[in-house]
Amino acid sequence: MSQSKQIDLSRSAMLQGDAFDLAQQLPPNSIDLILTSPPYWGLRDYEGEHNWDIFAEWLNEDPDNKSLIPSYAWYRQHGGLLGLEPLPEWYIHNIVTLIELLRSALKQSGSIWLNIGDTYFARWSSIRSKGRQGLGDDSRLRRKTPMGGFRQEKQLLLIPSRVAIALQEHKWILRNDVIWYKPNVPPRPEKDRLALTHEHFFHFVKKPKEGRAKYYYNFSQVEGCNHDVMELNVKGGKAGNSATFSDDLIAPRLTSSCPVGGVVLDPFAGTGTTVVLAQRLSRIGIGFEANKKYANYANRQLAQATPDMFADQVLPATRRNKKKKIAHKLPTIDQEGQSEQRHITIGSRRRRR
Repeated sequence: MSQSKQIDLSRSAMLQGDAFDLAQQLPPNSIDLILTSPPYWGLRDYEGEHNWDIFAEWLNEDPDNKSLIPSYAWYRQHGGLLGLEPLPEWYIHNIVTLIELLRSALKQSGSIWLNIGDTYFARWSSIRSKGRQGLGDDSRLRRKTPMGGFRQEKQLLLIPSRVAIALQEHKWILRNDVIWYKPNVPPRPEKDRLALTHEHFFHFVKKPKEGRAKYYYNFSQVEGCNHDVMELNVKGGKAGNSATFSDDLIAPRLTSSCPVGGVVLDPFAGTGTTVVLAQRLSRIGIGFEANKKYANYANRQLAQATPDMFADQVLPATRRNKKKKIAHKLPTIDQEGQSEQRHITIGSRRRRR
């Protein structure tokens, strides 16, 4: 790759284009943190143009293709959009393909925080337009999805877990499965199951050539409870995109997993919440977004974002209210929680981690 094609990471920027193309323009060992939420499978079209006959085209090329998964290059060339794959297996393959493309750009000390929601299977499924959440009156596309294997009516597909396991099989180390509990999700009409009110936020790091994984992690910046379940309301969308991050959800991920001045990448940036917040927290935020309207909105927000050089000196509210003095110095932490600074001092007590 020529130097002229590499993305400039000296300042925050939102780039409009396909993440699979832009990922290959990142300099090697340049990214401190990848924090993203790709489109979930089979839910929304985000105003993109998708080829709804793509599965038939795949089978027409060779009847034996039914048990195979095409490359993302083939899928995109034939008009496919990420999140609208005819089968969840295709979606999982495409997500893993992207993460693998980003591997060389992520520093050995870097982290990936990957947010993915789940989907219930229906042979005749509804695709919402414009990223709308809930059960509003907006028009929906009905498409037929082949059944087979774990694809059965009313089945919760466990797509987040399947993506996580696939990444583990590609030698990524899973450090946390954070559960985002959303108490204000829109009501559902089903009366034969509980409401789906949570999403997964996976923390992955690179597997080293030998020994345990070591990576940047500032434990003082996580939520005060230090637990892996976060209760945060879903907030309204921006610029017609309802699938937006909450600042309260991602700020602790961002400040704990990326040093001040480091580079944060969101390859599915949407309206730019991650990129804008990164700049406000004195990091360099880089976003990729295929939707031109979303990218333009994000760039306008980015132009107004002023870095706060003192952001990391303010602990989360749940910790600031505590009277105990907290001393911390955890620049890196290894796979089993061991680090060069092995003790956290809380008041007069010393606690080994």
